[in-house]
Amino acid sequence: MVSSPAYLILENSMTFEGRSFGRPIEESGVVGEVVFTTGMTGYLETLTDPSYYGQIIVQTFPMIGNYGVISADFESPRVQPLGYVVREWCRNPSNFRSEGDLDSFLKREGIAGICGVDTRGITRIIRERGVMNGVITADPQSVDMDEVKKYTIKNSVASVSVKAPVVVKPDGTTLYRVVLWDFGAKGNIAKSLAARGCEVTLVPHDYTAERIAALHPDGVMLCNGPGDPADNLGIIEELKKFTETGTPIFGICLGHQLLALAMGARTQRLKYGHRGANQPVRDMKTGSLHITTQNHGYMVVHESIPDIAAEMRYSNANDGTCEGIDYKNIPAFTVQFHPEAAAGPLDTGFLFERFTGMMEERKHA
Repeated sequence: MVSSPAYLILENSMTFEGRSFGRPIEESGVVGEVVFTTGMTGYLETLTDPSYYGQIIVQTFPMIGNYGVISADFESPRVQPLGYVVREWCRNPSNFRSEGDLDSFLKREGIAGICGVDTRGITRIIRERGVMNGVITADPQSVDMDEVKKYTIKNSVASVSVKAPVVVKPDGTTLYRVVLWDFGAKGNIAKSLAARGCEVTLVPHDYTAERIAALHPDGVMLCNGPGDPADNLGIIEELKKFTETGTPIFGICLGHQLLALAMGARTQRLKYGHRGANQPVRDMKTGSLHITTQNHGYMVVHESIPDIAAEMRYSNANDGTCEGIDYKNIPAFTVQFHPEAAAGPLDTGFLFERFTGMMEERKHA
């Protein structure tokens, strides 16, 4: 089947012509924040990661979809980005677990895609000029570029958080009870905790500190999520209150940023973000280097971390940005990267043991 022409137009008016796949592109097109990710595998996890809410994803790896669609690998029940940009999608995937091809999956999910474009060329532009908005369209003449430039991601955390508590139980004995404060959690975070004997209760983003404390958790997980962390003023205020309970806290990605904001630090937008499975992170305490999966467009400004309360534990080996914080006055630590990463790497999975160790210590305090 021959697909119809499609165009990706960046807000600086640079235009890339390709072919449509996935859902047919409507006349108004699909507008979103254009970002790139460098992962060679894990495209299913990428497509279902709530942190990509409101964005158009560009995959730098040239062929996507070669192992098909596998629902067991999804990080959430639905596709989260607004659009998908690839060099080539595989029409005949080969994998004994495959349940279908990428094109059919995107059609079913209502997501528009464009293929046959120079994704690495687009990536170079974003790296040089910074993240910008864009539109996937079938008719460049119909696009209102002023509207494209005005686009912002709104109500992102509220849009991807659970609406009511959800419980994930371990296969064996429950050793710890963890509340996962859901800002758009990847499913593998709860699975990683459950694999270590934790009964995990996901609660909505707008839960108060009082409601969470009333659940008497052994620990609280602050998860990933989309958007600008500084927009979440209500969550930040509730986090300030919750830190007074003395409950162990482990934060990942957006959760890392939100706790930093609650403790007096600042966040700042990165030029083009860190998205992919090959980000090197240095442990400033031990000197060891870990390869990590990341997906974020904002960072904690490490100079703003109050010395009396916290210290930067991990740094990005490429650009020196803050990748993790150890807190001194509360039982908490956070990381910008994803220790639960699927499809990997799993270098930093030991951080879940650090969290369970904190909960065990509190039990016997």
